[in-house]
Amino acid sequence: MASAKSDRLGLYISIPFCRSKCTYCNFASGVYPASEHAHYIERLLEDLKRAGTWAAEMGVELPRTVDTVYLGGGTPSLLEPELIAQLFAAIRAEFEIENTTEITVECAPGQLPDETIGALVCAGVNRVSLGVQSFVNREAQVSGRLHNRRMVLDDLRRLRAAGIANLNIDLIAGLAGQTFASWDESLAVLIETGVPHASVYMLEVDEDSRLGRELLGNGKRYHAELVPTDDAIAQMYETAIERLEKAGLRQYEISNFARNDFQSQHNMRYWERRPYLGLGLDASSALRAKDATSKPARKSELRYILRSKTVEDLKDYLSGPQPAEIAWLSPERQQEEAWFLGLRLNRGVQLAALKREFGDDAISRALKVVERLVKSDLVVSDGKTVRLTARGRMVSNDVFQEFLFAADHSTALEEMAAN
Repeated sequence: MASAKSDRLGLYISIPFCRSKCTYCNFASGVYPASEHAHYIERLLEDLKRAGTWAAEMGVELPRTVDTVYLGGGTPSLLEPELIAQLFAAIRAEFEIENTTEITVECAPGQLPDETIGALVCAGVNRVSLGVQSFVNREAQVSGRLHNRRMVLDDLRRLRAAGIANLNIDLIAGLAGQTFASWDESLAVLIETGVPHASVYMLEVDEDSRLGRELLGNGKRYHAELVPTDDAIAQMYETAIERLEKAGLRQYEISNFARNDFQSQHNMRYWERRPYLGLGLDASSALRAKDATSKPARKSELRYILRSKTVEDLKDYLSGPQPAEIAWLSPERQQEEAWFLGLRLNRGVQLAALKREFGDDAISRALKVVERLVKSDLVVSDGKTVRLTARGRMVSNDVFQEFLFAADHSTALEEMAAN
């Protein structure tokens, strides 16, 4: 794990509640009775109180000072104001929140009462991410969203009036019924809002979402037949890069664009491999091991752990603390992450930093991969930095696979520790 700013912690809190389940969603979230909200917060408060004990038992560092907090889901803003207040009071009781801490909450447009905005402000929230996905009302409706364009614009106005100006808007390229003209319309409205940050995702097709299953099975219930082709989606993504750049929203990561000084500090923590603790349903953590004596002897060369909650069922989570899946990442695994997470950033991977962390010999194999990818016009390198090309970003997952050096090429989360 990179050492920069390692004395600070990022905190991710999963809130899995939604008013409706979007057709494209593959997250561990769903439509649950509002009566479950208070019980869920009670469980979160237990996990917050247990975090220090758990870290000590695992032999990992858990910095007390938190410089980023992120409430995701799900729709965290569905929580009643008093539950929001309880949660943030508990966070402050267990951790030190700085005046400069970036505190982000994901919100669904059209589901943000004035009372909730007031509770967010009182809790110290200074950044809001709105899951708009499309400014074209019909596209949003078909995707399972409950808002229209007017609602989004009204939410932006009220958030700014309340003093929250650090705002993000999510868009998805590839929604059912989307055309080049409607995509241009969504981009134009996003730019007109003047938000300082935007996230643009290409539709993912997998069996973990209703739309993905339908696409794979050639169904029609969720309008899979209206989903644009892969080539069309790629063209929409390229158009977004060009238009947002001209509007001052510069791409700094594969899916993220920001005006100067408005990059998502919490997400940067993931890509820079800095410590974070995840709490709640299906949340993950990456924390540094304290020292060699704190780790299992047979794994004395390993330097930090990756913890991921495997419980995706709300009833299981609410039943009480669940054992976490633990993966101890070897230096080899850490170098893999350094490459595929670093390459997500437009600034790329700094070779001097990798050599300091892993040694010249350790990265020699990766440099041979870089040479091959340069010839394929997937990355560029000046001997100091390695970055994805525009072509490389379009097939980034294939590029990242080239930097998986372990014999079985399984992911870190698949090689769970036996103990």
